[in-house]
Amino acid sequence: MRFSLLSSVTCSILLSLSSAFAQTPETDKRPTSDEVIARSGVPASAVAAVVNDGVVTTFDVRQRMKMMVISSGGKIPQEAFPQLQAQALRDLIEERLKLQETKKYDLIVTDDEVKDELSMMAAQSGLTLPQMIEMLQGTGVSIKSLNEQIRAQVAWPQLVQGRYRDRVRVSEDEIENTLERMREDASKEQYLVSEICIPVDNQSQAQQYYQGAMQLIEQMRRGVPFSVVAQQFSACTTAAVGGDLGWVRSGELAEELDTAIRELPPGSVTNPIPSEGAFMILAVRDKRQATEKGEPTFTLAYAAADAEMGNNAARAALDKIKSAEICSGRSLRIDMGQGVGYSLLENVTLDQIDDRFRPFVEDLTREEQSPVIQADGAYHSAYVCDKDEGLGLPSREALENRIYSRQLARIAQQYLRDVERDAMVDVRMKSLLQPNG
Repeated sequence: MRFSLLSSVTCSILLSLSSAFAQTPETDKRPTSDEVIARSGVPASAVAAVVNDGVVTTFDVRQRMKMMVISSGGKIPQEAFPQLQAQALRDLIEERLKLQETKKYDLIVTDDEVKDELSMMAAQSGLTLPQMIEMLQGTGVSIKSLNEQIRAQVAWPQLVQGRYRDRVRVSEDEIENTLERMREDASKEQYLVSEICIPVDNQSQAQQYYQGAMQLIEQMRRGVPFSVVAQQFSACTTAAVGGDLGWVRSGELAEELDTAIRELPPGSVTNPIPSEGAFMILAVRDKRQATEKGEPTFTLAYAAADAEMGNNAARAALDKIKSAEICSGRSLRIDMGQGVGYSLLENVTLDQIDDRFRPFVEDLTREEQSPVIQADGAYHSAYVCDKDEGLGLPSREALENRIYSRQLARIAQQYLRDVERDAMVDVRMKSLLQPNG
């Protein structure tokens, strides 16, 4: 399961908003909701929620609903509008909290940064920025509202990474265990999977979250595409691409999720599955047999010592290859000694290795070193930084980044929950707003 720092979408909409936030203690000296409304100059009837010393208006909620309907291609049915409104309000409250928190740490997102994000959004839709702005304005969407949404999406991950990145540690054992599990399961079926993640912030209310997740499944049964529901209601990183996880191997997901997709025929959707503090809904779009094992590739740290050094000195020098940082590619930190050359050889197949050295390398696994070989007036040795057995497994670096991002995202989620608990949030809006006003 993966969560994104950029995602402002959570599924606490499945609970009553008024009970989702901690109440302000009576001893709190912050202004009351009515005082905040009076200072804002916004008519009380137009206030959807008060968030500390700021307000979310019904106009804001209506704008967000319009953007959600547009992003779904207009595929959200009328009966889903109550949930759409709750989601829009929840997102806006979270964005206010995020921006207020980043302001405490003097973290400023510039207008140029917002413009860059908007330009990327436009490019992904095959439009220029002016074309996208014109299109949105033609549907009644305020660019100012969109700018604020982008500002929160940019600021929050910067704050989280700045404060907590040093707390995230991905151990070699964790990487190796994940790779080993993927290696063992590589001969099994593969599944084309989509996902919806619904975090359960309070286990005492797990049943309510479950019922909310079942409502999402009911929407899909009525014809709402899985990708649309995922886009609007999932807390996974994949929400932006409609929940698409791509092809996953049997055994790659958590055991309870893996068991569920093995039993599903293509075109089916699971019921909500409790997993790692969330309810997961998975769709199996297709199945295929495992990819046949291909040609292995090596990433090698290679070193050679001049024969004039003598046998003992050369071998002692080449022994350093194990502790040198050749595999990292950080050449400034590497010191193999005078008369010793080295290089990092990436994605090398066996047929690319000299015939004289191939037998000494082909059976090596990761973190193993070849014997010292004397040839062409030098002593040679190679150390295996990484090896892909031809199974198409991700590199260790890619897997480390994936695990790191997942751990940091969990910290970000908890950080936001802590901010919510300390906040004064008063939800005022009760009636349903239609996106068209």
